Amino acid sequence: MNSFTHSGSVIITCPKRLSPYLEQEVKELGFDTEETFVTGVRLQASLKDCIRLNLNLRCASQVLFSLEKFDASDADGIYNHLVNYAWETILPDGGYFSITSNVNNPTINNSMFANLRVKDAIVDRLRDKTGNRPTSGSALTGAVIHLFWKNEQAEIFIDTSGDSLARHGYRKIPGQAPMLEGLASATIYATKWDRQSPFVNPMCGSGTVAIEAAMIATNRRPGLFRTNYAFMHLQGYDEKWYVEEDALLETQIKEVPGLRIVASDYSPKAIDNARKNAVAAGVAGLIEFLVCDFAETEIPQDAAGVFYVNPEYGERLGEISQLEETYSRIGDFMKQKCGGYMGYVFTGNLELAKKIGLKAKRRIEFYTSTIDCRLLEYELYVGSKRVV
Repeated sequence: MNSFTHSGSVIITCPKRLSPYLEQEVKELGFDTEETFVTGVRLQASLKDCIRLNLNLRCASQVLFSLEKFDASDADGIYNHLVNYAWETILPDGGYFSITSNVNNPTINNSMFANLRVKDAIVDRLRDKTGNRPTSGSALTGAVIHLFWKNEQAEIFIDTSGDSLARHGYRKIPGQAPMLEGLASATIYATKWDRQSPFVNPMCGSGTVAIEAAMIATNRRPGLFRTNYAFMHLQGYDEKWYVEEDALLETQIKEVPGLRIVASDYSPKAIDNARKNAVAAGVAGLIEFLVCDFAETEIPQDAAGVFYVNPEYGERLGEISQLEETYSRIGDFMKQKCGGYMGYVFTGNLELAKKIGLKAKRRIEFYTSTIDCRLLEYELYVGSKRVV
């Protein structure tokens, strides 16, 4: 196998429409990207570099190190090629591994069959070369091999992440219809927040947006909350590299004097859960939690900041008629109480958004699960009466 310091092609995946923010993160870490596409970025990096990427990225899902590309017309072609690959130089003797895949090939209708053929090839090769049969399963707790196979073109990767990086690891109580942490981070990156002025998040639910805002402002990275990655279960892994990168995470945390992050919700249970999640993330002292109707949320007036709300939008929760009034009240509140702020409404229902009664300056595209969403940006002038 290539050593951990050998550079190769790396693809970092992310949920759809998050790639511009992922690219921004990657470049801020000092890497140059070669390509940005809808669900990720490609760059040149080593497996050692992948340790740093895994610990620091907020918007990513997986960090994949490419081993090789090859042609395969069917599942037997996958097996025949991979059974000849030197897996004994990648996977520890007697270790545990998992297979994941992204498959679009007309000869099979179930990607699990492709996973099985990859697993069979690796097991047969290792049994032949070492005399030992490794164990495998679906839990991503050990080494992970990923197959990308489209038509007759296949590429095999080491997935250096394992469980998705988009789940940041601190949220123990997700609440009802929670926003994925990686998505929350991306939407905050998409705002014009300067990471110093107030950030006000009514209808905060389990607190994900407010917590991610606090983490971004103080440069707390997701690696602070996770202790197991797939790269730890590869041949050639040196723990000292991880220890060094992990230690840097603590030194990177910064203080932001006067930072005010306000999170409110009408549900005492939601606020209790949000506070517990904030404690787990180490930012409870940075967030002011309030139990109140969103229209009673305090808007700090000493500095213009960001107002961010993620109301229900009728796909999974609530009734449309009730939500129409809610969206109208959100618009009234922004007009009457948030002068000088930038307002942001994240929603999957643009018909409901019309009830806000303000013209959006930007409509930034996102997805949550399979729902087409927008982050609507409003410039809230002091004394503004601007309506659609």
